[in-house]
Amino acid sequence: MSWTATMRAAGLAAAIGTAMAAAGPAAAQDAPVVALSNSFFGNTWRQQMVTSFEEAAGQAKDQGLIGDYIVMNGDGTVVQQQAHMAELILRGVDAIVINAASETALNGVIEEACAAGITVISFDSIASAPCNYQLNFDFKGYKQAQARAALDLVDGQGNAIVVRGVAGSAPDAAMYEAQMEVLKDYPGITVVAEVYGQATAAIAQSGIANVLPSLPQVDVVLAQGGSDDIGIAQAFLQYGGPYAEKMPVIEGGGGTDFVKWWAEENAKSGYQTVSMNTTPGIGGAVLWLAAAMLNGAEAPKQMIMPVATVDASNLQQYADLPSGMIISPTYSLDWVEQNLLSN
Repeated sequence: MSWTATMRAAGLAAAIGTAMAAAGPAAAQDAPVVALSNSFFGNTWRQQMVTSFEEAAGQAKDQGLIGDYIVMNGDGTVVQQQAHMAELILRGVDAIVINAASETALNGVIEEACAAGITVISFDSIASAPCNYQLNFDFKGYKQAQARAALDLVDGQGNAIVVRGVAGSAPDAAMYEAQMEVLKDYPGITVVAEVYGQATAAIAQSGIANVLPSLPQVDVVLAQGGSDDIGIAQAFLQYGGPYAEKMPVIEGGGGTDFVKWWAEENAKSGYQTVSMNTTPGIGGAVLWLAAAMLNGAEAPKQMIMPVATVDASNLQQYADLPSGMIISPTYSLDWVEQNLLSN
C-alpha cells in the first residue's frame, strides 16, 4: 500500500444520476448519498480520517458512484451523535458510516436507521447493533504485540505509565484490556500511573507532566496512539532530570513528529522503540466500501483493517514524512474490493 494509491472505479460505475449539493436533501435512488457521523474531531487522527473520507468521497462523486456526501463531526458525546444520526435519518441518506461515541449507546438509533433502509457501517470505534456492518482494527491483537515489544526492550523490568486513549470509546477499552493482559506476563513491571491522553499530543503531555513529579523513575510508557506519542516524549524532555540522559521506551502511535524525533535520538544514542498504529486512511476505505455496497456489492458483516508498523528495520523509511500527520496509506476502491469484499 502506498501514500498515493490510485482510485479506480472498476466495474461499479453503473449509471448514477446527477450530483446534488451537500447541504441539500438526500439524493434520488440513482444518486446515493453517504454520510459520515464522526463522534469526535479533537485529535490529529480523527481530523486526518475525515480528510481521507472527504477526498475519497470527492473521487467517488466525480466517478458517479455516489450523488453526494455529508460530514457531521461531534463533540465526543453520545447525545450529540444521537441527534446527528436522527437528522441523517430524517434527511433520508442512503448510507451512514459512523465512528461511534459508544459501542452500545448508539444501537437504538442505528437500528432506526437500518429500519429506514439505510446501510450503516460502523468503523474504528464500532457499534454493536446487529444490523450494522463493522469495519474495525484488531485493537487487541496489535496492541498486545506492541506492548510485548516495548516491555522486552526494557527486559521486562521497571516502572511503567499507561496512557489511555479517547475516554469511553471502544478502541480505548480494547487496547487497555490488551495491555493489562500482557502486563500479567511481566511481573517485573510496575504500573506507577495511568492517565488519559485522548490520542492528542497536548493532553497527553499535560497528563504526563502532572504525574511525573510524584513518580519514581519511569522506564516504559504503554500508550494508545494518535499524536499522543510526541506529547509524551515532550513531557519527559521538559521534565529533564534522569530523562535528560536516558528516555523511557515510549510506544509510538504512528505520529510522524514522534518518528522524526525517534530517528534523531536513534542516530545520537541508539534509542529504540516500536510504533504501531491504526490508519486514519480508514476514512477513505469506509467511503469506498459504502459506495460499493450501494452499487450492489455484498460485504461480510465484520471486516478488519491492517495497522502500520515502524521498528528498527524500517525507521529511516518514515523519518522524512511531513510533520503533524499520522502514518497511513491511502486506500482505494481497488484495495477495498481485493481486501474487504473478497473475503
